[in-house]
Amino acid sequence: MAPATVEEAIPDLLDELEGLFQAHHRSVFGAAFRITGNAADAEDVLQTVFLRLVGRDRAAPRLKNSESYLRRAAINAALDVLRARRAEDSVPLDDSQPDPGQPERSDLRDFLRRSLAKLSPEAAEVFALRFFEGHSNREIARLLGMSQVRVAVTVHRARRRLQKEINSYLGGRS
Repeated sequence: MAPATVEEAIPDLLDELEGLFQAHHRSVFGAAFRITGNAADAEDVLQTVFLRLVGRDRAAPRLKNSESYLRRAAINAALDVLRARRAEDSVPLDDSQPDPGQPERSDLRDFLRRSLAKLSPEAAEVFALRFFEGHSNREIARLLGMSQVRVAVTVHRARRRLQKEINSYLGGRS
């Protein structure tokens, strides 16, 4: 049997991508939206995730668990969006002091998103899977190939760091 030509392989790839998109676009968008809090950013993440699949090496092994892979890719891409936004929103230290007569620059959700972007990629991903996606520590361990103990420690440290950031943001109020 003759090997498939490039012209024959492209329709197969497009059919496979379309199937993945139809099956998982809602969960990819939802994961991105829960992290970014913005529909336009979540749409960008959705497109980014599927465009990365198009650019994926054809010789790479097929995805074993496409839902898990795509959800993780969405979380990571959404965190990249938050990190990029954080870099754009940075202001000089002299300008960062709030004016008591002005309303706060951002609400607590925006602050939490920026704080989440400060975590290590692993900690942010574990935190997002646990608290935004609702996965148990056991499920996260399976999804990421980690031990349950490592997941629990990562969740604990991420929560502690975010709690300190929130307390600082609120000026010591709970």
